[in-house]
Amino acid sequence: MINAYTNSGTKFTPTTNLDEAFWIHLEEPDTSEMEQVITKYELPEDFITDLQDADENSRLEYESGAILIIMRVPVFYKHATSKLPFATVPLGLIIVPEKIITVSFFDQEILTTFLEGKHRPFTITPQSFILNINLRTSIYYLRFLKEINRRTNNIEQELHISMKNKELIRLLRLEKSLVYFATSLKANELILERIQRSRWLQNDPEGEDMIDDVIIENKQAIDMANIYSNILSGMMDAFASVISNNLNIVMKFLTTITIIIALPTMIFSMYGMNVHLPLEANPWAFLIIMAVSLILSVVAIIIFVRKKYF
Repeated sequence: MINAYTNSGTKFTPTTNLDEAFWIHLEEPDTSEMEQVITKYELPEDFITDLQDADENSRLEYESGAILIIMRVPVFYKHATSKLPFATVPLGLIIVPEKIITVSFFDQEILTTFLEGKHRPFTITPQSFILNINLRTSIYYLRFLKEINRRTNNIEQELHISMKNKELIRLLRLEKSLVYFATSLKANELILERIQRSRWLQNDPEGEDMIDDVIIENKQAIDMANIYSNILSGMMDAFASVISNNLNIVMKFLTTITIIIALPTMIFSMYGMNVHLPLEANPWAFLIIMAVSLILSVVAIIIFVRKKYF
C-alpha cells in the first residue's frame, strides 16, 4: 500500500498525487508498488527490497542522489502464539529531493502517530521529520523496556509461589527480547552519530540540538536495556540455583527415607529365610524382632535429624 501526504507546515494532509506529496509511506508494498516508486524516483532497487529481511541491520547509504537510513525499531506482538513478546524490525527512511519515503514490511507503531495526525506540531522539514521519527523510536524503546521490567517483576512474584517451567520459559523469552533491543539500540546509535557528523544537518541549529536529544534518549534506552538484561540474567541464574538446590533437598529426603525403611526390611528379609535362626522357638520372637526394627529406625531418624537431613 502506498500512502502519500503533503506538508502543510506543521501537519500532514493525505493526497493521491505523488508529485505533490512531501511524505510517501510504503506499508508492506507488493512488487508493482515497489517498482512504481523505484522507477519514479530512480532509486537503487536494494533501497527497498533489502527491507524485506527482518534481520536487516541499521545502516546509512548515499547513492544516486538519495539517502537511505535503516533503523531498527521495536515491535510488540500481542498474539499469544508469537515466539517473542518483543522484537525489532527494520524501518527504511529514504530521502530524495524535497521528499521523504518511508518503507515498512512489518507491523510497527512508530509511524502511527504521524499517519493519524496525532503528533505534536513541529516545523516539518526533511531533517526535523527524520529526527522526530528517531526520537519516537527511542521513546518506544523506553516504553517497551518498562513493560518488560514490569512483566519480569510479575513473573518473579509467581515464581516465589510456585516454580514452573512455564514462567521460566517466559523469562527466557523476555531475556531474548532484551538482547535484541540492546543490539538494535547500539546499531541505531552508530547511525545517529553518523547523521550528527554528516553535512546533512549543517546550517540547521534546530536539527543539531534535536539530534543531541535523540542520541541522549537512545543512550538512556541502551543503559536501561543493559541494566534489565543483567538483572534478568542474574535472576535466571538464581532460579537455576534454587531449582538445583530444591532437587538436592528432595533427593536427600528420599535417600534418608529409603535408608530408614531399609533397616527393618533387612531384618524381616533375614527372618524370612528357610534356615535356623535365633529366637525361632521363642513365642515372643515376632514382638522382639518388631521392637528391634523399630529401635533401629528410631535411632536412624535421630541421627539424620541431628545431621539436619530433614
